[in-house]
Amino acid sequence: MPPILEVQNLVKKYGDFTAVKGISFDIQEGEIFSLLGPNGAGKTTTISMLSTLYEPTGGEAVVGGHSVTKDPMAVRNLIGVVPQELALYEDLTARENLVFWGQMYNLGGSRLKSRVDEILEQIGLADKAKDRVKTYSGGMKRRVNIGVGLLHKPRLLFMDEPTVGIDPQSRRAILDTVKDLNKQGMTVLYTTHYMEEAQELSDRVGIIDHGELIALGTQKDLTRQVGETETLILHLGENDDPQALAAALNNVHGVIKAEPTDGEVSVICPEAEDVLAAVVTAANERGIKIRSIDIREPNLEAVFLHLTGRALRD
Repeated sequence: MPPILEVQNLVKKYGDFTAVKGISFDIQEGEIFSLLGPNGAGKTTTISMLSTLYEPTGGEAVVGGHSVTKDPMAVRNLIGVVPQELALYEDLTARENLVFWGQMYNLGGSRLKSRVDEILEQIGLADKAKDRVKTYSGGMKRRVNIGVGLLHKPRLLFMDEPTVGIDPQSRRAILDTVKDLNKQGMTVLYTTHYMEEAQELSDRVGIIDHGELIALGTQKDLTRQVGETETLILHLGENDDPQALAAALNNVHGVIKAEPTDGEVSVICPEAEDVLAAVVTAANERGIKIRSIDIREPNLEAVFLHLTGRALRD
């Protein structure tokens, strides 16, 4: 099956400034794909071109077989957009906002009413549907904003930094909503500068910086590309000797380094699963009890730091 979105050498210039520098990627149907990068990296500009709001300076993007430059109306019928800026009328209720935007999608009558009811349940605001949006918290407004993008049941949903400026509880609700939508078959392009969001949500991640796509793949692919490692934290019994176990593990194939601490041993390795059995065997042979094991995977923050020499949120 061809990708639902194909992007080839997409460019956006503003005079002498190039905001997006020839990026290429694709998204498969049913995937959550995240564009991860700091503010000003080109994420919103990319979303704006893919949603036909901005015309590309160069390159091409195809959504469901339709070009964003040659057939923008067909593209708009296939996509939903949740912009970074709220697109709501604050003097209207949540229901009234959804009805208004549903009419913009040419929905009407019983079909529109039914769809609005479904969306209000989906975003968890059915009990607040008659309250004016100006009385809502920032997180509630964000949820209505998501609801607007879902009204016409798009095949591909663009979400541009949907959790910016909201409280942790509302952020959790939005992330859970994204995962639930994906379980129902929704394909999502999600932009963020929060590493932990990309890690939690994404099937694949594109890391973007200064308008360039500098890395692309699953989280495991990306960490392998830059040589990042995983760490096993072994929690030992009270009477066990961390130094003795660490010394033994430093001779185990695949272990880069084992270091003892108070009641624990940290085991650094390229792939935790590859050495786990050997680590447990080595402990058992020495009569050392491992109470529990934590696996600390390398994160996307480390990948970004490796690729750019600076932290993601600098």
